[in-house]
Amino acid sequence: MSVLNFSSIHLVLLSSLSVVDGYFGHYEMRCGFSSKDPHDVEFLIQVYGNKKLLVQYNSTTEECTVYTQWMKNFTETACKGPAFLAERREEMKKYCSSNVPVVYGYLLDKTVEPYIRLRSVEPFSTRHPAMLLCSAYGFYPKPIRVTWLRDGQEVTANVTSTEELANGDWTYQIHSHLEYTPTSGERITCMVEHFSLTEPKLYDWDPSLPKPERNKMVIGACGLLLGVVFIAAGLIYYRKKSTGEETQAILCQINQIPFKSKLRSVGANHGFTRKLWRHLMSNTTFPAACLQVVTYSGPCDR
Repeated sequence: MSVLNFSSIHLVLLSSLSVVDGYFGHYEMRCGFSSKDPHDVEFLIQVYGNKKLLVQYNSTTEECTVYTQWMKNFTETACKGPAFLAERREEMKKYCSSNVPVVYGYLLDKTVEPYIRLRSVEPFSTRHPAMLLCSAYGFYPKPIRVTWLRDGQEVTANVTSTEELANGDWTYQIHSHLEYTPTSGERITCMVEHFSLTEPKLYDWDPSLPKPERNKMVIGACGLLLGVVFIAAGLIYYRKKSTGEETQAILCQINQIPFKSKLRSVGANHGFTRKLWRHLMSNTTFPAACLQVVTYSGPCDR
C-alpha cells in the first residue's frame, strides 16, 4: 500500500467536507527561523478541516501531532515511513532552507532605530501624584524592551506597557507608563533596548520644571521674539515713511510761490545753496504730484 502524503490528505478532506458539511479543508506550510543559517529552520505543515487544526507535522521532531481523534488512525500510516520523511525533508529544503538567507537579508537584517519621547502625563489613578510616559516610535524589527530605572535600579511596580503596535509601514510603536511619587534628588530613567542599538539607550527625566511651567516659558519666549520682530519692522517702516513724507513736503511747498522767487526763497528757508539746489533738481526723482512744479524750461540762476 502506498504511503499517503499531506497533499493526498488535503484532497480527501476537501472532498469529504465539501459533500457532508459544505466546508473545505486546507493545509499550510510554515518556515520558522531566527538567523541566516539555513539549517536553523523549523518546517511546519498544518492541515485544517472545518476551520479547525486537525494534524501538524514538525520537522524538528519529524513527527505528526493529531488534534482530533477521528484523524488518529488515518495519520498513523500517513505520517510514518522513510518515503514520507524524505518528501518532508525535500519540501523543507525547497521552501524554507533555500529562501531563508534571501528573506532574512531583505527584511529581518534591516533595522530602524526608535524615536524616543519621555514626558509627564496625568496619572491613571490617585494612588500616586505623578506619571511618566516613555514612548518609542517607528522602530523595526518588532522585538523591543522598554524598562524603568529609579536611581539605576529597575522598577517593576506601577508600570503599565502596551504591546508593540503596528504602524502599517513595517514599523512599530510602544508605550510604557510609570506611576510614582516624586522624591527630591532622585533620578528616573527610561531604558530602551532594540536590535538597531549597539547598547541600551538611557533617557533621564528632568523634573526641574513642571510641564505647565515649561510650556508657559516656551510660549512666553516665542511671544517675546515675535514682539521684538514686529516692533523692529514697525520702526523701520515708520522711519522710511517719515523720511519720504518730509522730502515730498519740502518739494511740494515750491508750488505755493512764484517760480522766479522760488529758488531764492526755498534756499533761504531750508538752508540750501544755489549749487546744491541745482544738484538736487537734476538728480532727484520727484513724486508725480510735484512734477509740474520742478519742471521748468527757463534759466534757474536768476
